[in-house]
Amino acid sequence: MAEHRPTEIRLHQKAAELELRFEDGAHFRLPCEYLRVHSPSAEVRGHGPGQEVLVTGKREVGIRAIEPVGNYAVKLVFTDGHDSGLYDWDYLYRLGTEQEANWAKYLQRLEAAGASREDDSDARR
Repeated sequence: MAEHRPTEIRLHQKAAELELRFEDGAHFRLPCEYLRVHSPSAEVRGHGPGQEVLVTGKREVGIRAIEPVGNYAVKLVFTDGHDSGLYDWDYLYRLGTEQEANWAKYLQRLEAAGASREDDSDARR
């Protein structure tokens, strides 16, 4: 059972952000790029500790659709075709509360890998 339940989920296409409000009053605006690079899918997280994949080139990614999964999660369909992660309420809440630290760590990993947030292709198709 989810500890945190959203009362509102709103996609802001132009700002490329997902806005979430929770029962406890918490409010987050999470960039699509942030959600994409922190996807809970096995493709991104791997199948065990140390198997995480550094996702690059997603600065321009958006969300094409939000599909409810029961009463506990949503599946986000991104404009780059990624759609295999289920974002449960507690995971979305954690992404909101830990956004600053997660993003800083992601940028450090990009720099260490010599990678970029930019992509040569148009991810917003």
